[in-house]
Amino acid sequence: MTHDASKVAETPVDTGGMDLIERQKRYLVPGISLYYQNPLTIVRGQDRYVYGANGERYLDFFGGILTVSVGHSHPKVVQAIVEQAQQFLHTSTLYLTKPMVDLAERLAQITPGPLSQSFFTTSGTEANETALVMAQLATGNHDIIALRHSYSGRSHMTMGLTGQADWKLAGGGMHLPIRHTHNAYCYRCPFGKTPDMCAIDCAQDLEEFIQTSTSGRIAALIAEPIQGVGGFITPPVGFFEKTVEITRRHGGLFIDDEVQTGFGRTGKPFGIEHYGVTPDIMTFAKGLANGMPIGATIATPEVAQSYRGPTISTFGGNPVSMQAALATLRVIDEEHLVENARDVGTILRTGLEDLSDQYPVLGDVRGMGLMQGIEIVRENKIPAPELASSIHELARQEGLLLGLGGLYHNVLRIAPPLSVTRTEVQDALLLLKTSLKHLTEQYPQLKSLPPTRIHYR
Repeated sequence: MTHDASKVAETPVDTGGMDLIERQKRYLVPGISLYYQNPLTIVRGQDRYVYGANGERYLDFFGGILTVSVGHSHPKVVQAIVEQAQQFLHTSTLYLTKPMVDLAERLAQITPGPLSQSFFTTSGTEANETALVMAQLATGNHDIIALRHSYSGRSHMTMGLTGQADWKLAGGGMHLPIRHTHNAYCYRCPFGKTPDMCAIDCAQDLEEFIQTSTSGRIAALIAEPIQGVGGFITPPVGFFEKTVEITRRHGGLFIDDEVQTGFGRTGKPFGIEHYGVTPDIMTFAKGLANGMPIGATIATPEVAQSYRGPTISTFGGNPVSMQAALATLRVIDEEHLVENARDVGTILRTGLEDLSDQYPVLGDVRGMGLMQGIEIVRENKIPAPELASSIHELARQEGLLLGLGGLYHNVLRIAPPLSVTRTEVQDALLLLKTSLKHLTEQYPQLKSLPPTRIHYR
């Protein structure tokens, strides 16, 4: 595969007299950070590729933060958007529209268990807030349990849910009845166990945690099956079975946050299906509409009946987003993308583990399907965010786009569209290997780094 990404950002984009980066700094708030030392301006996307302002092409293995599920500008999704836009662009939840009812019915058909009643919004943040209110109304309780290392959104309440200090702007949500318990971060077990000897003590600890750190009356446990911004931390089988059982015993509901894991990303329709647990509430966004703004909260009838008005969502249920979501779900079915995520994801995982055997700086490889994370470390598993950033930059120079994440900012996040091919995965692995080779040339001491990866999957 030929790439010409090396010329990226050498020449500022002509924006009518002022460089685009300078205009970004002047007119947008400084909290909006940009990837790369020379930020990338994307002007076009097609299938698994995006194109920069100077004509360079990149293999996109981050997909707009796990949002481009069926490929950039998929013609069937684009057609659905255009056809709906030609009819009407907007109403609100005050009016009956067929696209909104159609999507709600489709979600009821494909989600596990008795989940059947939806409320639509425009983002994962809103979907999670809706879920919390539902749980508190349905149970009559207020205490919410979230997991450490989690990320739930950027509103005041969802910053409170988030288990990473950097994302809690202005102490967001710290006054709310939210408590954070251990996640099964097996590579860095909080109980000192090695992954192969893990007895899921973090799940067992929830019992005492509820008794000592809450009122004892729980509204909900909210969790991502695989944590996204948290660095793709992937609990072992048994974790959710135990934590959900304990939560329900104390009166709480289980909110399954599928904003990043949903709709085939992990090789099953929903991430929680790897664990054999049926949620009381599920939340979605991102990949549901392949990039169009959307959020969705679906609950069992017993939970939903407590969620009564007055409530409204001005842009929730937008007909264009609804049609984009319906088209996306059809493409996932027609092109067998859940199966593709499972099968091609296995090739990706095997390739990443092979690279980790060659380059000990790749300390942990984890995830499921086409949601794979690599934790970058030095000796003794010391987090190495500077090395992760270097690999991130080097991969971009080779024509490969990856994500970053983790509490320690040292995890490479790999999540191509579900339509990615075997050849593209092999291309990406080769580009990553080249990037790692360049890294060891810059840091020769890494060649003698002792093995840091623990084989536990």
